[in-house]
Amino acid sequence: MEETIYKIQGVNGPVVTVTGGRGLPKMSLVRVGDERLPGEVVSVRGTQSVVQVYEDTAGLRAGQPVWPTNQPLSVMLGPGMIGTVYDGIARPLAAIEGMAGSFITRGIDLPALDTERKWDVTVEIQDGDTVAEGQIFARTQEGEIIEHRCMVPPGVSGRVTEAKPSGAYTVTERIAQIEDDRGRKTPLTLSQIWPVRKTRPAKERLSITMPLFTGQRVIDALFPVGKGGCAAIPGPFGAGKTMTQHQLAKWCDADIIIYLGCGERGNEMTQVLDEFGELVDPKSGKSLMERTILIANTSNMPVAAREASIYTGMTIAEYYRDMGYHVALMADSTSRWAEALREISGRLEEMPAEESFPAYLPSRLAGFYERAGYMRTLSGAEGSVTVVGAVSPQGGDFSEPVTQNTKRFIRTFWALDRALAYARHFPAINWNTSYSEYFDACAGWYEEHYGKGFTALRARLMTLLNEEANLQEIVKLIGADVLPDDQKLVIQTARAVREGFLQQNAFHAADTFTPPERQMAMLEVILHLYDRGRELTAQSIPLSQLEKTGVFAELSRMKFGMGEGKTREDYMTLVDRAADSVREANL
Repeated sequence: MEETIYKIQGVNGPVVTVTGGRGLPKMSLVRVGDERLPGEVVSVRGTQSVVQVYEDTAGLRAGQPVWPTNQPLSVMLGPGMIGTVYDGIARPLAAIEGMAGSFITRGIDLPALDTERKWDVTVEIQDGDTVAEGQIFARTQEGEIIEHRCMVPPGVSGRVTEAKPSGAYTVTERIAQIEDDRGRKTPLTLSQIWPVRKTRPAKERLSITMPLFTGQRVIDALFPVGKGGCAAIPGPFGAGKTMTQHQLAKWCDADIIIYLGCGERGNEMTQVLDEFGELVDPKSGKSLMERTILIANTSNMPVAAREASIYTGMTIAEYYRDMGYHVALMADSTSRWAEALREISGRLEEMPAEESFPAYLPSRLAGFYERAGYMRTLSGAEGSVTVVGAVSPQGGDFSEPVTQNTKRFIRTFWALDRALAYARHFPAINWNTSYSEYFDACAGWYEEHYGKGFTALRARLMTLLNEEANLQEIVKLIGADVLPDDQKLVIQTARAVREGFLQQNAFHAADTFTPPERQMAMLEVILHLYDRGRELTAQSIPLSQLEKTGVFAELSRMKFGMGEGKTREDYMTLVDRAADSVREANL
């Protein structure tokens, strides 16, 4: 083995102090100890360097060698990633199991892609062509759904030489060569290497004008996230953060899903694997894993790898965005990532800020969320990365640093409520504390896909829910019986909204996903009932008579009936018959 001048000086958990030479290049990848554990240089002072190691450091001791690579922490990008499960630094877990068994062997070094597999490639360039960065030069089918579009790496352009014909190639075989104006030659392969902490370039950031449609009514109708936008799901333990992200991953209209389990329990990642493998993708009829990439960095894995995992996931998301795909990245959870930052910062003896989190927590969060966006790619196509990050504040306290700093960089906030979760109301998104800043920008999309007048319907619904929240404060003090009938109507209608529209059963075939036209119809029916109720109360007809018809209870169950054959007209007729019968009885 080659002699090295770098030696371990001290070990403090995942943080290793290294001495020798002029110091190691900052943010470069190194191999630490006799087992060559992967690590990243985070600090340099003179001849002393500090390395965060992505493996368990038990057994390391002073004097062991450290090997520099002089390269940043990077991931190999190319065909074969779809359907793969990676760890936090993009090592394929299935390949590790085949090589080392059920447990990750320390120091194991595997590329993210299978370098032996051959892909049937259609080459779209030939000798003499001039190509630009980001241009698609070859295509291959990645699974049954996703076409993998191999691109000229960013920063590379010039004249094509030595182009090969279409055929079967591995990800490392040279397809062609590019020679630039200065005579520098760059080989083109199906894969490319990209540093995970560096944002992949795009030609232009575009305005967000459409939502990421999810089929979840409380999200789509009230608090949408724009396609290319950022959303956060904060909530206490047991409020349903992970299940909400599961639903979004299953049903959202993104082309590719990247599910990032950052510091979560192993059984939750197992559930994701089991469910996604069995679930049929409604867009293609194939397994959902045919358009999904999983990054599993569970709570028992090293904290340094947890810190790197979100950048690994984002780099893969940007790569598929550059092909012209719309990607949804589910990060579960950013709180565990922030806790890893805090632990490493403490080991580095940095000055702590609020609740011992490092002072650079806001800038790290900003750097992560700003990589989302709806972009015009270098090739001229349109692609997007939408980020949905779960936040796990201790005790459900939304004033803690991670939640508060996250709110600075996202525009959709789905606040989960413990009381709703305990009442078996899912998704447990509190409509009084949640918000979305994307709806106005996407209003044109809603009018086109939901129907004319949807914006006005939503505004009325939000007003109704706000009125009910104010009335509930009065009810807690003096009871509901003393309220006038017009205010009782608000409470009864809002209850039908909560139970029949906002609450959604993920395990019911008709209720787990609601298309736009059905959401529009449900809102029209509920507000039609409210209007007919106001007509009756204006004529001094007691609201209790309308309640006795059972129409409010029937609309609370509308989410099942409308998905199982009943139509908007059926429920409109039901409301009209109930209101007419009450009015006729009082003539």
